[in-house]
Amino acid sequence: MSKLAVLNEEGVTVGISELSEALAGQEIKPHLIHETVLAELAARRAGTHSTKNRAAVAGGGVKPWRQKGTGRARHGSIRSPLWTGGGITFGPTPRSYGGKVNRKARRQAFRSALRAHAERGSAALMDSVDWDAPSTKRAAEYLRQAADVLDARPLTVVLEDPDSAVGRSFRNLPGVTIMSPAEFATVDAMQARCLLVERAVWERLTGGEGSVETVEGKKKRKPRRTAPPEPKDVVEESDEEPSVEAEEEPEEAEAEDTETDEVEASVEDTETDDSVEADVAEEPEADADDAESSEDEGDAVEADETEEDKS
Repeated sequence: MSKLAVLNEEGVTVGISELSEALAGQEIKPHLIHETVLAELAARRAGTHSTKNRAAVAGGGVKPWRQKGTGRARHGSIRSPLWTGGGITFGPTPRSYGGKVNRKARRQAFRSALRAHAERGSAALMDSVDWDAPSTKRAAEYLRQAADVLDARPLTVVLEDPDSAVGRSFRNLPGVTIMSPAEFATVDAMQARCLLVERAVWERLTGGEGSVETVEGKKKRKPRRTAPPEPKDVVEESDEEPSVEAEEEPEEAEAEDTETDEVEASVEDTETDDSVEADVAEEPEADADDAESSEDEGDAVEADETEEDKS
């Protein structure tokens, strides 16, 4: 058998109520719920639309021209539906869209909707609540304490007096609707995902009182407030700048490494330049020796030629 949570003034579960015999013996009948919901929605239509036919439009009592001899089509009134400003053919007129549903069928459909909420665990009973002044903050805390059964929206709260301090406290919350027992119908029960009904009103709507088992309720703690996370782009500023020094040291080390590399490269370049100059300096000396030897040979040849001439 389904059971309902009974909430105290703070929204804490203080009891478990069983269904009355009339509601417990009611079978859930979807076809009756469907028929009743359609009839209630249709009955909520205003049906005040109205149009005028050719008899209700003013004017048009005289035939616009004679029947024959003009060459034009024959007409009897300028208020004909064929003319601009004429009457409307088969236009809508005020009517009631409400359909008839038997009283027993409507009662079974309504109790079937309540039984469906009880089976689903989406209904709770409000024990006698007497708040001194309306407070939306208090109503929000009430629903937070009862979040296990009233966490879905839309939520319908059925109170004996919707204009009381309790009703005015709940009506400012988003997704919450306050209704009186006279306004509460099958379509309202089916549209709501959760129901919060006064205990006395529930017993009157279901046709009986169910036994209540008292339990010890525990009040939930308020959630801790945590600081919002800082954006990633913002860097913490401080008097000391360790991050800057840490970043400068590798740059200095890299600069020293580059300087040593440049010095070594310059030393190697100078060594290669000195060797090249030495080679270049040695080559002219060899050329000078060759020139001296060639001059000596020339002098010897000339001396031989002179000796031959003398002889």
